[in-house]
Amino acid sequence: MESLVQTMIKSRSARDESAIRNYPLLLKRYARLLDVSSELVSTLDQATLLQHIAEVARELTNSEASSILLYDPQTGHLYFEAATGPLKEGFTRSAVPTDDSIAGWIFTNQEPLLVEDAKADSRFFADIDLQTKFFTRSILGVPLQTKDKTIGVIEVLNKEQGTFVEDDQLILRSLAAQAAIAIENTRLFQQSDLIAEMVHELRTPLAALLAAAHLLQRPDLVQEQSTKLSQTIFNEVQRLNEMTTDFLELARLESGRAKFE
Repeated sequence: MESLVQTMIKSRSARDESAIRNYPLLLKRYARLLDVSSELVSTLDQATLLQHIAEVARELTNSEASSILLYDPQTGHLYFEAATGPLKEGFTRSAVPTDDSIAGWIFTNQEPLLVEDAKADSRFFADIDLQTKFFTRSILGVPLQTKDKTIGVIEVLNKEQGTFVEDDQLILRSLAAQAAIAIENTRLFQQSDLIAEMVHELRTPLAALLAAAHLLQRPDLVQEQSTKLSQTIFNEVQRLNEMTTDFLELARLESGRAKFE
């Protein structure tokens, strides 16, 4: 019994030391994520946006490749819309079934999934490796979710060094939360330029608020970073308040209830 307790203590100490050692890198990754939030919501071309999201996902998780799949309700399939690394070279808008693939499982269950040995997983959809001549070892995927629906999946493949860990999943989920908003933003823009412009202006500060809120939930966040994030939230709330006032004035002008001077 004593030996088991000592082993557990040593194991926990090793994890703590690893967390302390990797903390500067973790802060750097989240700082990059904050920068990305404004980049995403300022891009209104969907193809450009999706490619940028895929590149950032690969960068933040230090992976060999990444991809974005979006759901098409008319066909009931997911489709590859962007890819990076070796996947990009043989990339085509290939269909992936939702009922017999790892991406499909993530989409259907609306949960993240880490598969350390892709080839041994019965859900692995091998057609993409055959098309791109890419060798998938491991997959980490998270759903792209808006408030009321799941629109697709982000996947990163083959960690460059070591294996995917919990922090990789957390940062990918944070990116996915911002990405889903940005993707919906581009779709709205395609439907209605005027409405999309108003929504776009509102979602810029909302994306920053979402990123800051995600980071503030981390129990290991240092006080300095916490103070900066709190200031970011305050500034963006002030910005939202000013913008909503402007939009209300515009609505009054358009309805004829107020006159422009």
